[in-house]
Amino acid sequence: MNKSNVSGKIDQVVGKVKEGVGEAIGNERLANSGVADQLKGHAKEAWGNAKDTANELKKTTHTEADVRREQAESHTSSMRDKITNAAENMKDKLNDKLDSVKEDQREKRDHLRRSA
Repeated sequence: MNKSNVSGKIDQVVGKVKEGVGEAIGNERLANSGVADQLKGHAKEAWGNAKDTANELKKTTHTEADVRREQAESHTSSMRDKITNAAENMKDKLNDKLDSVKEDQREKRDHLRRSA
């Protein structure tokens, strides 16, 4: 509930009282003024409800955006981890192959030295 809702409710009550008093004393102008106040109050209350609804939509939109942002950040982090792990695995495999080639070359040199 916001100021527009409260103000609208007050205008409606004041208008109802004015209408009742105007009708009771036979004052059409006062009764009509009361009806006008009630209409004004209904409009203010409706405006207040529209503002409340807009605020709810805004909150939901922000919440959805926050959730999507968190999901994107989580996905991005996961992808970074996968890329890093893949690069590390490739490096390890390459180093194993290179170590194997170096060992083969050492053995080959040792064999050549022994046979010379």
